[in-house]
Amino acid sequence: MRFEGTKGYVATDDLKVAVNAAITLERPLLVKGEPGTGKTVLALEIARAIGAELLEWHVKSTTKAQQGLYEYDAVSRLRDSQLGDERVKDIRNYIKRGKLWEAFVADARPVLLIDEIDKADIEFPNDLLQELDRMEFFVYETGETVKARRRPIVVITSNNEKELPDAFLRRCFFHYIRFPDEETMRAIVEVHFPGIKQRLVAEALRLFYEIREVPGLKKKPSTSELLDWLKLLMVEDIGPDTLRERDPKKLIPPLHGALLKNEQDVHLFERLAFMARRDGR
Repeated sequence: MRFEGTKGYVATDDLKVAVNAAITLERPLLVKGEPGTGKTVLALEIARAIGAELLEWHVKSTTKAQQGLYEYDAVSRLRDSQLGDERVKDIRNYIKRGKLWEAFVADARPVLLIDEIDKADIEFPNDLLQELDRMEFFVYETGETVKARRRPIVVITSNNEKELPDAFLRRCFFHYIRFPDEETMRAIVEVHFPGIKQRLVAEALRLFYEIREVPGLKKKPSTSELLDWLKLLMVEDIGPDTLRERDPKKLIPPLHGALLKNEQDVHLFERLAFMARRDGR
């Protein structure tokens, strides 16, 4: 069972090594990187490449670790008991399985995605240490222990919003997805837009990377935003010559709303355009 990338996902050699190392060691793969570098999609592509089921647990600020194991609905049970429902005799009717439980009892080895773990409370990773390490947990309401039939392939993503505990990091295989260089980005573009005109790609990438290097930019455009921009350029039939223009009045790229996502960055480019016009007088 080895991951070599897929037709729809361009995986660098170091990323392939990291995925396969995590699979071999049976350790969670902790993936960090800029938003838009394909961290979440990686789990989907691993599952697709090895023909496994994908289970997705998208973490929010209010998510608790217990929700990944199971939740006991005591309120519904109380209500049903007042109504004389026969279901109350079996407490299992009021236990909802979490994503870890589903992964543990899956017939075949699944891929479990724990997405954006750093969004939750700082104690969230610590609360999962034992379950991810031993691959089992205890259900207090029924007195049973749920053990993994086979260790799932666990992919954990983080945007570095919070530092993760050392004890948690020790149990993971870590990989940082670097932002794609121009050669890799060309391959990614070709996957999404086969046969796209290379002159357009060349000019778009040149401008895209120039924008990312502008000092003071609050949010650098990501891969997904580049793909959206290229799609719009093709739909609007905007060619490479338009992108190559250096008219100070057109310093902001066409259809810049696909690349610049807040007013501060738009104002930054407007100021740069004003300075360019002033210096050109």
